[in-house]
Amino acid sequence: MKNIFLIVSFLITSNIVLAEDNNKIVAMVNGIEIRYQNFLQEYRQQKMVIGDKSVTKKTVLNHLINRALGIQTAKKAGLDQNPIVKQKMNEVLFHAQVSKDIEPLLLNLRVSDKELRKYYNEHKEYRTAHILFRMRANPVKEEQQAAFNQALKISKKIKNRPESFAEMANKYSQTSLAPNGGDMGFQPSSALAPEYFRAINGKKTGYIVGPIRTQFGYHIIKVLGVKDFKEIAKIKYQKFAYDQKRDKIIESYFKQERKKGQIKIYQKNL
Repeated sequence: MKNIFLIVSFLITSNIVLAEDNNKIVAMVNGIEIRYQNFLQEYRQQKMVIGDKSVTKKTVLNHLINRALGIQTAKKAGLDQNPIVKQKMNEVLFHAQVSKDIEPLLLNLRVSDKELRKYYNEHKEYRTAHILFRMRANPVKEEQQAAFNQALKISKKIKNRPESFAEMANKYSQTSLAPNGGDMGFQPSSALAPEYFRAINGKKTGYIVGPIRTQFGYHIIKVLGVKDFKEIAKIKYQKFAYDQKRDKIIESYFKQERKKGQIKIYQKNL
């Protein structure tokens, strides 16, 4: 019994000493304390990063002192009240809060083989070629109409003579791929504009569609091939499927958050 008491007493004393060590002051910067626990955390983090300079206790402490001086100078100058700085701080707070709330929900998130196959069946990897008639992101009506008319004209020619697609791409497409017949190679759906992917999804090799509008302009698209499930880079698609599941969790999270708030949208002002 006496031995157990001694062990417990030793553990309590050790924890008290450890807490005191972590709380000791390692530097003062204009009256602001830098505690050992903060220094140790920064030291361990910097040690994990590979760089061309040695990480020592001296360099880490100098970094903390420099950061404290910088923050103090910024506050004296009123930068913490600057609208741009406030906006950036709000972004930091937003992401920090979402990460804090969402992280526990993601700890056990996995993608099964069945889910991976389902994801790929809905997001197959296509090889396509396209002819692009460019527009600005916010074109005036005349610019949009001119691009559409040209795209429609070429589309009709190609439908009458499908074998001319590469020739027409070389002649009319406004991209660097034009000399190659507009061939984009194989691309996952995440690398394509949503409208572009919807236009080709489920289509067979040789299928031609267009004009299709995206934020880049009007496209005429030809499907050149599609990968079978056994040909894909599964690690890459595991991430795509994981991201989709994660995004659904985040969407559900914000749906619940909006229910808690008082929100009114003035649609007519949009």
